Amino acid sequence: MRFGRVPVAAGIAFGLVLSSTGAATADPKPTLSQAKAKLEKLNDKADKVVDRYNTATERYDKAKSTYVKLNDGYKRKLETVADLHEQVVNMAVDTYRLGGDLTTWRGFVSADQPENFLARMALTGQMSQERAEKLAAFDRENRGLKAERDKAQDALEAADKERDEVEKERSEIRKLIAEQKKLLKKLGAYNPGNPNSVGMKYTGPASGNAAAVLQFAFAQVGKPYVYGGTGPGGWDCSGLTQAAWRAGGVSLPRTTWQQWAWGAARKVPIESLQPGDLIFSEGLGHVSIYAGNGQIVHAPQTGDVVKVVKLSAYGRRLMGAIRP
Repeated sequence: MRFGRVPVAAGIAFGLVLSSTGAATADPKPTLSQAKAKLEKLNDKADKVVDRYNTATERYDKAKSTYVKLNDGYKRKLETVADLHEQVVNMAVDTYRLGGDLTTWRGFVSADQPENFLARMALTGQMSQERAEKLAAFDRENRGLKAERDKAQDALEAADKERDEVEKERSEIRKLIAEQKKLLKKLGAYNPGNPNSVGMKYTGPASGNAAAVLQFAFAQVGKPYVYGGTGPGGWDCSGLTQAAWRAGGVSLPRTTWQQWAWGAARKVPIESLQPGDLIFSEGLGHVSIYAGNGQIVHAPQTGDVVKVVKLSAYGRRLMGAIRP
């Protein structure tokens, strides 16, 4: 998230000029290099924490979805068992009316382990084929009930654990954001952005699905960076790349790390970039989209907006690029 530092540097320089006219007793302002170094450190840390937050959120969503499915299955099985139980009770009553042993049937329908009763009854040959099938169905569903309940409970516990991880990362992000905003505002470099920005039109050299990707991404220019943002009013870096390539017909994973891993067999040299390629920073803290003509479009960091900048403005080494 470290592309396009000119506005930040300009804000810092402006703040330093103003500070030179202040009273001699005022607190010393940070030098340009000190302020930039501090901001870079905060941004680097935020990159990593945001990606951990996104990853934890992904795991939580999957765990919660698994729990909901399993719990719904458990509820359906519970209803099936209840219905079969009612049928078995009716069978017992019918048997009694025909001169059967109601005491034995009562033992069956109230037993915690009806399979023991079923085993005994199977040996007596006293049941018709239809009744035997109903009892077997009840036995089968009843045996699976506890397993379904236990699986759903395990999935719920996993979801709760992942939710706690999300909250942990969210708390750290909020502290980082507060520091970033404070420094940026002090330096006159904070840009809140416009969630309703109409962006700009892409007129670069991309074609095919890459053109659709960049048309989407350029339409987001001016919207604020938001950690965990997946649009439409704000984005983080990987949220933007995921949505842009979705517009191009390709489904990418959510996080920067996942996108890099997804593209393991699709890597391209930096010197061979084509419009639409994803460019990853060293450490995988940030991802941007190559727009052609030496430019990229990306969502930088807190206090900034989706923007188009020169690739040469990037101040750190690149990890590599992939072509979705």
